[in-house]
Amino acid sequence: MGLTKQYLRYVESGPCFGTIASPNSQLAFIEVNGESGKHLATAACENVIIWEIKTGNKIKLLSANKAQITTLASTYSNNRLLAVGFADGSINVFDYASGELKVTFTGHKSAVSCLCFDDTGMRLASGSKDTEVVVWDIVNESGLFRLKGHKNLVTKCCFMKTRNILVTSSKDTFIKFWDLETQHCFKTLMAHRTEIWSFVLLKNDTLLITGSSELKVWEIEFTDNKEDSTSNQLERVIEQKDVNEEEEEENADDDQILRVKNIGSILRKSVSRLQFLGVNKTEQVLICNGADNFVECFKIRTEEEIKSYISKRLRKEKRKLKRNEDGSFVENDSITKKTLTDEIERLEVFKASAKIKHCDIVLCGNSARIAVLLQSNAVEIFNLDIKQKSVNMFRSLEIEGHRTDVRTVAFSSDNFFILSASADSLKVWNRSSKKCIATVKDGFEYALCSLFTPSNRHCVTGTKTGKLQIFDIGSAQILESIEASDDASPIWSICMYPNERGIASGGEDKMVKFWDFEFLNDEKLKNKRLTLVQTRALNLQEGVLVVKISPDNRLIAASLLDNTVKIFFFDTLKFFLSLYGHKFPVLSMDISYDSKIIATGSSDKNLKLWGLDFGDCHKSIFAHDDNIMDIQFIPKTHYLFTCSKDKTIKQWDADNFEKIVTLKGHHNEVWNLAVSPNGNFLVSASHDKSLRLWEKTEEPLVLEDEREVEREEEFEKSEFIEENVIPGETNEETGLASKKTSETLKAAEKLIEAIDIFKEEISIQKSYALQCEKRNKEGKEPPAAPALNPLMMVYNTTCPHRFILEVLRRIKHSELEEALLTLPFNYVIDLFYILTTHLEKGWEVELICRALSFLSRYYVMCETSFLFILITFRVHFGQILSSSKLVPVVDRLRTLMVLRVNQLRDVVGINFAGLQLIRDELNAREEVTLFAEAFSRLKEKKRKKAKKAPMLQLV
Repeated sequence: MGLTKQYLRYVESGPCFGTIASPNSQLAFIEVNGESGKHLATAACENVIIWEIKTGNKIKLLSANKAQITTLASTYSNNRLLAVGFADGSINVFDYASGELKVTFTGHKSAVSCLCFDDTGMRLASGSKDTEVVVWDIVNESGLFRLKGHKNLVTKCCFMKTRNILVTSSKDTFIKFWDLETQHCFKTLMAHRTEIWSFVLLKNDTLLITGSSELKVWEIEFTDNKEDSTSNQLERVIEQKDVNEEEEEENADDDQILRVKNIGSILRKSVSRLQFLGVNKTEQVLICNGADNFVECFKIRTEEEIKSYISKRLRKEKRKLKRNEDGSFVENDSITKKTLTDEIERLEVFKASAKIKHCDIVLCGNSARIAVLLQSNAVEIFNLDIKQKSVNMFRSLEIEGHRTDVRTVAFSSDNFFILSASADSLKVWNRSSKKCIATVKDGFEYALCSLFTPSNRHCVTGTKTGKLQIFDIGSAQILESIEASDDASPIWSICMYPNERGIASGGEDKMVKFWDFEFLNDEKLKNKRLTLVQTRALNLQEGVLVVKISPDNRLIAASLLDNTVKIFFFDTLKFFLSLYGHKFPVLSMDISYDSKIIATGSSDKNLKLWGLDFGDCHKSIFAHDDNIMDIQFIPKTHYLFTCSKDKTIKQWDADNFEKIVTLKGHHNEVWNLAVSPNGNFLVSASHDKSLRLWEKTEEPLVLEDEREVEREEEFEKSEFIEENVIPGETNEETGLASKKTSETLKAAEKLIEAIDIFKEEISIQKSYALQCEKRNKEGKEPPAAPALNPLMMVYNTTCPHRFILEVLRRIKHSELEEALLTLPFNYVIDLFYILTTHLEKGWEVELICRALSFLSRYYVMCETSFLFILITFRVHFGQILSSSKLVPVVDRLRTLMVLRVNQLRDVVGINFAGLQLIRDELNAREEVTLFAEAFSRLKEKKRKKAKKAPMLQLV
């Protein structure tokens, strides 16, 4: 059987461009070289852009996932970590200084909604749309546990600074307090009657501010001693369950681990729903924003400032002569008692240029810097003077993209430039560098269609107000605005004549108009400028959506609102054909280079291929899951691209009536696309305000392989979907952090294959050893060594035990537990024996202990140290205990694990003591140097004094 027809693959040429910050994501300040407030991280679709705020330049791009970014979080510590949450539930942790991807976590079933580091930067908490919270260990690169209890999307999570407690909020109107030692929710606070969107912890976790339609302030008080853990308090609470219901209701507050008391509310000036509530690192300034374009700022006073404020108020009251009959001053509780207004002071309310999605704040000296993410694909940075209570704009990041959706794109005839236009501006991009080289805003109107002129020095757009606008690209200004519609109705489509001497336009005014290029003398420019002159017009019965002229200059096709396509002779404008068959209006249309095929795409999601000779429909294809927005033939071929609101671009073969490939990359509706004149490039524009460039490669594309890949993707999606699972409805409060994925299944398959190879190699080695011994006794030469398994050669090892260890090491830490959970029990027994041998030899003790700890259930206690290993197993616990063969193995493991862990502890202790000794020596040297410098300065001072003494005597 011969090889099927091959096509050349189109791949995305670099990251998307035209996006500054995705409006459905977040932003975060980051510290570089210990300086805060000078660099900002924003999410642009699936990429993270690091900006230098002062210059407005991109200094770094972080990318490691194809899904859309939903949330960001940076550390306050010095480990320079940036956590990125994606819409597919995965989390990437980057070192933003080097751009290195540190670790990838996969545990959530849907989009990640919030992220939070602890103070040390070693743990990360993530909340998701699946209503669950997962705590991750960044150092060990694995998940610790999953917390279940919320009934709706988790909006925010935060570690307490003073205790091992995690606080979470959700749209289910609850605030939950989780003890991370026992993985238990010990307090649920119903703070609001509506969704809670954010909260902050202040003043060493003694003050809680929650945000919904209003801001409520809560006072937190722990009833246990600071030295006691909350787990001990939980035990005390459980012991007191014998109290009757009446006594429990009376003494409920006394039995709680913590008490939360509402001390007041903060009225917001904005009436819109709260979206963000945040505070800077030192907890001095509080900001919040709603769904509108206002940001409210508050100052959090310290205890010293509060006392000073109360004393000032007291002195002010004394001056009002409020005295009793004997002349003594009367002190009221209202004067001396601390109030909410004493603690929180309203500073300023400022307005951004568009609706706000997210904010972040950092303190820079005596002022606060606030970054505001706008829903218009822009970022604005403001400076807040805390003392003067004034706000001024510092910088705006908006040059690199459009403020509204890109409605039209076009390629220049030399393939070097890309034109994009939206409701706010027109931009010209360099294709190779993807940088904006020209922007036109003055005089520009909402563009619906566009094209370059033959010289590539000008471009023409059709507007929503019925005008044809001509722009000069070199000077980035408008040359002329021509009224192309009598009733100011939109111009939906324009196309170039095949001889490049004019254009045709069609709009809602039910007319197709023909325009010729001409040059006029312009007195202002003192030179000739381009203009358009109408030559003729074609009246139709319905509004015109698309206009196309056949490349042979013979026919012109017009798509009408009555769901048909009318075709006329271009020279005489006489009617030729009518194409009908679509159930909804044709939104896009194109004609092949040889003028034989016309392709139409409609709101009925169908792609139809017609013959231009007789108007017969060659094929009707259900092409997309939503409206087909644009169609473009590749020059000199019968291949074409279609884009749709279903977020995909598809390539088709019009001769064989089959799909070639689906290009996935956009995260929202794809509005339009354009193919370069040489057919090597494709540019597309989406509702996420991004532009993506696709480039033809020399890589062959075989249809059967593509179909197989698509079937595998569909199978993986269906395989890991949990049926009959309602988010938030579960009886368990904790669970495994990881989840079952195709990667964990592949890791388990590799481990099973490795165990089989191990047993085979061990038996071969034993047989070979017996043969060698037998031949040695007979005085013969030993036989030739058996050949190694090819897979062991790939792993570059000759030892079967080392081979198993290499396979374990190459499994990601975050996927190890799920891979072990997938193993059948007979392979678990084999793995027990193998890992016991590894532990005896002292190989990779941490990895082996972690694998064994997941495969059994017992406690290994180190009496002489604080270290203990809590080993829990979810599946094979009963089988392990009931297996008589494993009892001596488990007992041996208990001894070995204690021994090896103690050895590791000793190594760490020696290294730590050595580092402390080096630190003490360095400090001692610095002190000696310091004293030497002080002694030399004193000696020099005495010398100068002695030198001045004779001169004073002479005076």
